[in-house]
Amino acid sequence: MSTRFARHRVLFMHPNFPGQFRHLAPALREQGADVRALTLSEISGNPTVPTTRAPLARGHSPELDPLLQQLDSKLIRGCSAMQVLRQWRDEGWAPELVIGHTGWGDMLGLKEIFPQAKVLGWFEFYYHSTGLDLDFDPEFPPSEEARLKARLKNIWPLWMLEQVDQGVCPTHFQRDVHPTPYHTQLEVVHEGIDTQRFVPKESIQVTLGEGLTLTREDEVITFVNRDLEPYRGYHVFMRALPALLARHPKAHVIIVGGDKVSYGAAAPEGSSWKQVFLDEVRQQLDPRRVHFLGKVPHSTLTGLMQLSRAHVYLTYPFVLSWSLLEAMSCAAPVIGSDTAPVREVITHGKNGLLVDFFDTQALVEQISYALSHPDAMQPLRDKARATVIERYDLHSRCLPRQLELVGSLLG
Repeated sequence: MSTRFARHRVLFMHPNFPGQFRHLAPALREQGADVRALTLSEISGNPTVPTTRAPLARGHSPELDPLLQQLDSKLIRGCSAMQVLRQWRDEGWAPELVIGHTGWGDMLGLKEIFPQAKVLGWFEFYYHSTGLDLDFDPEFPPSEEARLKARLKNIWPLWMLEQVDQGVCPTHFQRDVHPTPYHTQLEVVHEGIDTQRFVPKESIQVTLGEGLTLTREDEVITFVNRDLEPYRGYHVFMRALPALLARHPKAHVIIVGGDKVSYGAAAPEGSSWKQVFLDEVRQQLDPRRVHFLGKVPHSTLTGLMQLSRAHVYLTYPFVLSWSLLEAMSCAAPVIGSDTAPVREVITHGKNGLLVDFFDTQALVEQISYALSHPDAMQPLRDKARATVIERYDLHSRCLPRQLELVGSLLG
């Protein structure tokens, strides 16, 4: 076992640990570091590093202005974490390096409690009231209040940019949405994709709950998101299905995702975005060929990516999903939206196909092409996997670079 970081004390902070640090935290421990993690969520299973949960210090005051609630949530998390950090300091444990996600607020009191510690911060997104995700979709124009809330969200990342010694963004797109003067402080290093785990499997078979077994010989279309909502193009995808299924009478559509909201506005009261757009086209769909699986174990998700003959990934100009890179690592034939975060990864006709986010007919055509021409899609599938190995591989590229950053901060 390597002892490169022996005797160094490293603290990880993430309200939902391990989050982005599921590989880096155990790697540092394996290399001899004294690693601790602080979280605000329930600790499940057997954590890879010693993990402590900080109880929430308080809730919102009922008199609080709604515009201040998102900032107050960060202050609550920060004050909650500080209780544990003070206890560790008083017991004589002080980290030399703190690694954390900067968007949640739990890193609020670091510099006051551990003024000598270096800070490596993960920066995920910087919000804009115009010209990015918020006003991207004309079907859902933002209110004045929504624009104001978006700008207020940036109080925290701006403050954190002044608190860290080094920042990290997972993609160039996500770095570039931050203010230009900070770009030199933000290194682009992805969390990493385990390309030894996410691999092609031509012999894959998947049996759905109704006893239907599908293989690579079947025309299978997959659509995967944490939650089914407009930010990830669920409405565009659903509107493409009637024409697509009419053109391909043997095709099956497998949809993975919850019915809550991860990003953007909530659905009309009493409903969900999943239900809203399913109801819109329900009468034109054969329910025997459209399969909603909800949220599934990662092993099941991997099998679906290996199975897919057309994997659809649509997104507003927003944070890039790990699922896209995992699908590419499995050599899934990807049809993606021609939006900035996807263009960073996919070049049309080389390692996938791109369509205008709003062009439902173009989406139908590209999916249909992938279903009908699996041999022509094979070079794109191979190149998709090669792209992930070359640029996003966990073991050969991303984790080594993360460890280099840690080493440079620890001196």
